[in-house]
Amino acid sequence: MFSGIVEEAAKVVKLEQDKENLHITMNCSFTDELKIDQSLAHNGVCLTVVKKEADSYTVTAIKETLLKSNLGVLKPGDKVNLERSMKLNDRLDGHIVQGHVDQTAVCKEVKEADGSWYFTFEYDPAQHNITVEKGSITVNGVSLTVVNSQRNSFQVAIIPYTYEHTNFHQFKSGTIVNLEFDIIGKYVTRLLELQK
Repeated sequence: MFSGIVEEAAKVVKLEQDKENLHITMNCSFTDELKIDQSLAHNGVCLTVVKKEADSYTVTAIKETLLKSNLGVLKPGDKVNLERSMKLNDRLDGHIVQGHVDQTAVCKEVKEADGSWYFTFEYDPAQHNITVEKGSITVNGVSLTVVNSQRNSFQVAIIPYTYEHTNFHQFKSGTIVNLEFDIIGKYVTRLLELQK
């Protein structure tokens, strides 16, 4: 379980294809604190540490994960938003994030707004995910508030701190991002589908 408050935008050091799996080796400032079997969110995707070296660690993304996320398009040198799992005695600063990406979206526009930024994302509505105005959304693991909610798109407004300390500063038109929709919204949508 995560909160969507990114700890670090860390660098991809190495990518290794193994059948339909992808081993991702990362370098981050808290590598020495990690343990084998520990869960970490990578651009919002919960992955398990499977190997650890002095200054790097490795996680494995399987085919299902690669199909539903942007991890398959990573390149060495790319920055990935990292968050360790929540502690039960901590404050929940973002919102409840499971680390289970629902689908990807495409960044359609980045607009500077005199000290903040608006990012517009478009996603495939065929998967029945929804956003609501002022609701929660997780974009690449970052807990954000939805503005301008549409049927298959939405915007988020980014403060300078988030822009500088996550991989949002690398986004441009065409960038593929991971989305995790609000868990309550997903349950409500599913219940309504079952009533049809």
